Amino acid sequence: MANLKSTFLVYNNLRISIEVMILKNNSTGIIEKELYGYTTEKIPVYQYTLLNKNGLMIKILNYGGIITNFWVPDNSGIFHDIVLGFDSLEEYEKFNSNYFFGAIIGRYANRIANGRFTIDGISYQLALNDGNFPNSLHGGIKGFHTRVFKSIPLSTPIGPSLILKYLSHDGEEGYPGNLDVSIKYTLNNENELIVEFFAITDKPTIVNLTQHSYFNLSGDGDIYNHRLQINSDYITPVNNFLVPTGEIKQTEGTIYDFRAPKILGELLTKNYEYDINYVLNKSKNDLTFAAKLESLDTGISMEIFTTKPGLQLYTGNYLNGLIGKFGKIYNKHFGICLEPQFFPDSPNQEKFPNVILYPKEIYNHKIIYRLV
Repeated sequence: MANLKSTFLVYNNLRISIEVMILKNNSTGIIEKELYGYTTEKIPVYQYTLLNKNGLMIKILNYGGIITNFWVPDNSGIFHDIVLGFDSLEEYEKFNSNYFFGAIIGRYANRIANGRFTIDGISYQLALNDGNFPNSLHGGIKGFHTRVFKSIPLSTPIGPSLILKYLSHDGEEGYPGNLDVSIKYTLNNENELIVEFFAITDKPTIVNLTQHSYFNLSGDGDIYNHRLQINSDYITPVNNFLVPTGEIKQTEGTIYDFRAPKILGELLTKNYEYDINYVLNKSKNDLTFAAKLESLDTGISMEIFTTKPGLQLYTGNYLNGLIGKFGKIYNKHFGICLEPQFFPDSPNQEKFPNVILYPKEIYNHKIIYRLV
């Protein structure tokens, strides 16, 4: 059972009156399925809409596990779509290997230097797909962001869920082992988006999975009027190819210090830009507060929690006149990525956390995006 509540959404800078479905307190929420399109290989792709009892709504594709829309109300009850993306499957197929809007990233998120790593004395070579840099990036040319997942919608006591499953075969993109992956999205009635990752392998391999949404809590424009806090005292500095040097350095007194909240415009407008991994203040596997992002325009605020030790901060440095959803133009700094994960290039860095998954082990990772 549900009732309708009059509210507004912002669509292409227009304020439009809509009726938002608000569900009764005991509702498990709603999940709906629609055909989104066909890949160039003629595989059908579906979009799932998850709605919780408070009217928050998220749309997810089984192509790449992509979050296409995330509608959230501001302090005045006006709904804003807080993630960047495209309007069509054709655009995601054509352009998203350059941007990774909203996608699940795997097998290995972030960069691996020279696309090479060694496990138990055996060396493996991955594709180099990081532009002019000699790195493997975000799982390769046909990483998980390009794959069609098997999808299982669920109604749960806490809200609607979507399970996505994919078997990555031995040798896919150069990675060893058959990796069986499951991702569970849940939009609960506490206004949290929970993303849970699980994986098992039949051969030693490396695994580092994350979610790669670009957030803009103002719903439009740049992120200069966003305030950011990161629960970290250290970063992993990078070389000219954006690969960690192996050092771990303190952020205190530097432009990387977000222990206390800072307004992004005060830094980004000074030609500071960010594409760097933070070492989170946390115990090994505990779910821990990682970051808080807030729009001073809308008052929408989001807290991020993770079980992994790192958080990649990326400030949309390579957006440059790209046409996105609703015909909006995405320019530099129009979105921010906060990617919980293992550290970049960990397979080649002895001092970084271990990322090798062996048979009979279970990889798991949990991220919570809490709208507060």
